[in-house]
Amino acid sequence: MKIHEYQAKQILREFKVPVPEGYVAFTPEEAVDAAKKLPTDLAVVKAQIHAGGRGKGGGVKLARSLDEVKQLAEQMIGMRLVTHQTGPEGKEVKKILVEQGIDIERELYLGVVLDRSKSQLVMMASTEGGVEIETVAAEHPEKILKEWIDPAMGLQPFQARKLAFGLGLSGKQVSNAVKFMMALYKAFISKDCSLAEINPLVVTKQGDVLALDAKINFDDSALFRHPELLELRDLDEEDPLEVEASEYNLNYIKLDGNVGCMVNGAGLAMATMDIIKLAGGEPANFLDVGGGANVDTVRNGFKIILKDPNVKAILINIFGGIVRCDRVAKGVIEAVHSIDVKVPIVIRLEGTNAKEAAQLLQESELEFAVASTLEDAARKVVQVLKN
Repeated sequence: MKIHEYQAKQILREFKVPVPEGYVAFTPEEAVDAAKKLPTDLAVVKAQIHAGGRGKGGGVKLARSLDEVKQLAEQMIGMRLVTHQTGPEGKEVKKILVEQGIDIERELYLGVVLDRSKSQLVMMASTEGGVEIETVAAEHPEKILKEWIDPAMGLQPFQARKLAFGLGLSGKQVSNAVKFMMALYKAFISKDCSLAEINPLVVTKQGDVLALDAKINFDDSALFRHPELLELRDLDEEDPLEVEASEYNLNYIKLDGNVGCMVNGAGLAMATMDIIKLAGGEPANFLDVGGGANVDTVRNGFKIILKDPNVKAILINIFGGIVRCDRVAKGVIEAVHSIDVKVPIVIRLEGTNAKEAAQLLQESELEFAVASTLEDAARKVVQVLKN
């Protein structure tokens, strides 16, 4: 789950991670009131959307007076902000963060993420603050410092000092950076985060270290432990189909292709999308209906897939393990009868009672294309798109 910058900074404050003073505003008048509370005359007006690259898209501006704050707020609130992460359609700005200006001496990068190759969290730091970390990794990988964190020990002060010295900090800056890193790690663990990115992490001319920007994502599987975090969810920032799918307990992610996918199991869903691309097609979604797929699950899956106007064909790929293939076949038949499905459907059912499922599909008199293997299914769904 993603949250806005202003929400991320509220969480960081709870753990004594230094951040600039700032207030969220939903109207130009609220923005002016927020600016009046700031300790500096210089204010920064920042659009709040779930996407990076806001500065390049015109979503971060400096204001040197209350009149400028109001003018910028009027421009930003309601605008469609386009960045490299939003796509050409952009996202509507419904709120802004009005924040104090900072006397910046250096801009750095700091982030915490799970390194799945080592099954450990890793804290990364770089002198290239303000630049996308992916760009730094591709062009200057030597500029990314990493400290892997033993889950039994947690982040150790010596590791934080090593990163601080690696960033070229000295004196008071080092101790402030170490405190910052230790507090950030504590926040990450306490809130079951999946990502915490501070870009830029700034060093002021007074030697203070604070988060000028903050991006925090949470592990969806751990949200049951944090009901307070669910209150931070902004459904306006999420894809409507993904929101609807979550109401049905379906794991759905919308993509850009035209082949709708309905699969049970995340690994099989990934493999299905891969083989569709190998066959020359483009998957329109990731949809995992889970191990206990039934009539309602399949029907709801169809509803979600068919609401995407880009979908021109559907590939159903189910492995019967926990769920029997004949039950899935009955679910597909009933779902197709109850929903007006106007696109071709390719079905591959393998596993428990696969033969009985094939017979049910054949006797249904519905125009399914039945595939024997995953490769055969991918070829057939790409072929029906060409017909």
